Amino acid sequence: MSDRRVPFKFRLDIFLLSLYLFVSGLLLAFSSGGFIVNFGNIGFSVLSGAQRGLYSVASFFSGTINAVHELTVMRKSYIELQERIADYELLQRSNAEIRLENEHLKKLLGFSRSLDVVNIPAEITGRDPSNLYSGLIINRGSRHGIRKNMPVVSFQGSGAALVGKIVQVGRSSSIILPVYDYQAFVSARLQSTRYEGLINGQGGVDVPLVMKYIKKRARDEISVGDIVVTSGESYQYPKNVPVGMISRIRGLDYETSLELDIEPIIDFSRLEDVFVLDMSSLKSEIE
Repeated sequence: MSDRRVPFKFRLDIFLLSLYLFVSGLLLAFSSGGFIVNFGNIGFSVLSGAQRGLYSVASFFSGTINAVHELTVMRKSYIELQERIADYELLQRSNAEIRLENEHLKKLLGFSRSLDVVNIPAEITGRDPSNLYSGLIINRGSRHGIRKNMPVVSFQGSGAALVGKIVQVGRSSSIILPVYDYQAFVSARLQSTRYEGLINGQGGVDVPLVMKYIKKRARDEISVGDIVVTSGESYQYPKNVPVGMISRIRGLDYETSLELDIEPIIDFSRLEDVFVLDMSSLKSEIE
């Protein structure tokens, strides 16, 4: 006997009864207060959350823009401050240079007034490029009273010292033959013992001068560091102007005289100002 399947039949009455019971239960649940949905509150919550999100985004972008603006302002202020500091430092340097220049000029003026002879202040403006001698060019010439063979001194450290003599004169400039030149010869003596000799340049700023013809018996009376001054005997240079100091003493048994290495007092590498001396007229006589 074969099984016979009973076909499914839709029962409308049962479906309607079930739907009625479901809707009734749902209405009963909402009306009892146990489960009440307030759609107004839901909408408000959704809108509030959206507003908070928008406010956060707006605040972020606003803060970023403000931060960028503040950074730009700070950078501009920093640059302006740097420029002010640079201007202040430049002003400080300028003031310091002016003070140093004033002090230097006061010293030069005091030195000029202390000299017993008429003197003409001048500045070193260059070096003579010729091969004849190691000339120093100054900004004073014949129209300022400069003449050939006038002695030249300068003020460095605590006093005056010999620079050389005038060998060429132009209208507005002149050339000095410095004591370190090969062609420069100066009659000199030791300041303490008064032994005399002749100083000759060796051609270089960094090379010591040589003083010859010092009597050999002076060996026990002189020492390194002794000052050498002009003797004034040649009448080309004033008397007792410092030239340098002894840096070495040389003498052989078979020689009758000593040779001394003399370190110039003037530092020619930083020489800027000189005084040309007019030996033909004393300042006291003019005044």
